[in-house]
Amino acid sequence: MAKVLVLYYSSYGHIEKMAAAVAEGVRDAGAEVTIKRVPELVPEEIARKSGMKVDQAAPIATVAELPDYDAIIFGTPTRFGNMASQMRNFLDQTGGLWMSGALIGKVGSVFASTATQHGGQETTITSFHTTLLHQGMVIVGCPYSETRQMTMDEITGGSPYGATTLAAGDGSRQPSENELAIARFQGKHVAQIAAKLAAR
Repeated sequence: MAKVLVLYYSSYGHIEKMAAAVAEGVRDAGAEVTIKRVPELVPEEIARKSGMKVDQAAPIATVAELPDYDAIIFGTPTRFGNMASQMRNFLDQTGGLWMSGALIGKVGSVFASTATQHGGQETTITSFHTTLLHQGMVIVGCPYSETRQMTMDEITGGSPYGATTLAAGDGSRQPSENELAIARFQGKHVAQIAAKLAAR
């Protein structure tokens, strides 16, 4: 049985919801899944004043545990077309894993959230891939066999790079059922590939 970590950062809960959907997909594939998040860098008092979601149940991950998994599916909101600084800070602490090659051959995948339709969903995911390639990870996206990403009768996230959601500028829009379905597909797809690689 493949072991999959869904590792995310979420400011306002959108990526947290997507992470839960990704994890459902992993379970559907018969894999073992763990959901964790990276540490918050914003002081709690400021986070509360900013309306950030400070009651997330997922435990905090450590860099040292990453090699324990066959696949890691990362979730991040977008900050100016890139991953959030909280995720970047966590990944910047993985130099020891890079030196030892601990993540080489593991599966890596990414899902994201933006405020707007053209707010950097694809650049966030593809720029995230650079770090995964440096770690020697095998990148898995969301192929077009997941046809819901081609939906044209509603505004929706989702691309061959990974599941995405649109939060609106004020965070009022929640992930749609279409977006959550794409996230579930991505989780299942990643878990299936991780199981094949782990069996080799």
